[in-house]
Amino acid sequence: MNSDINFYFDPICPFAWMTSKWVRLVQAQRDYTVDWRFISLRLINAHLDYDTHFPPEYPAQHTAGLRLLRVASAVREQHGREAIGPLYAALGARVFEAASDEGKTPGWQGTPGLAADALAEAGLPTSLADALDDASRDSEIQAESDEALSLTGKDVGTPIIHFEPPHGVAFFGPVISRLPDEEQAGQLWDHVVGLARFPGFAELKRSLRERPQLPSFGVTAQEPGITEDWHAGSRRLKK
Repeated sequence: MNSDINFYFDPICPFAWMTSKWVRLVQAQRDYTVDWRFISLRLINAHLDYDTHFPPEYPAQHTAGLRLLRVASAVREQHGREAIGPLYAALGARVFEAASDEGKTPGWQGTPGLAADALAEAGLPTSLADALDDASRDSEIQAESDEALSLTGKDVGTPIIHFEPPHGVAFFGPVISRLPDEEQAGQLWDHVVGLARFPGFAELKRSLRERPQLPSFGVTAQEPGITEDWHAGSRRLKK
């Protein structure tokens, strides 16, 4: 698939979801084509000790993301790459645009009911939710995750955006916690593309982030979220 942007996402990453909403605004304005691709936080962090690196809910959450990517893999195999954008939109609406997830059992995002509801909204067979437990798909997801990291280096998270592939530059992010309005969306995007097109540009980063303005975090679009210190794209435990 020829595309203007390759967007690598894990479906349980809130910042990937926020950035994807921005990308969709720009896509509508600029008639961009987007290839929605996979990167699994569970797989790229497999070498780490979750007990010392992450809060206690992260193993279940990252595993839920992998489970949903298995479903996305089955969708792509049977219905083509064009089906992934609508599926990601339907998954994200259920994971991030619902009420706060406080009090929910960690890993609730990777349940059959949620997957089936998202598949139905995307116009896909709900039977594809059976792929949640299909570990044979992990090698494909691992290969695509490795592909993403080969474009950026390994000290990154999700999303990863590859601008003007195959020869353009890829970066982790842009990470945003607030969704720009329609006018701001294009302006902000132009600045990002300008940086990406300069061959010597490597990184612009800070680890302080607001909690994203998403219902799942209990943050409305009218208020700033609590500022937290994130490391390498994840809210790691302090040593």
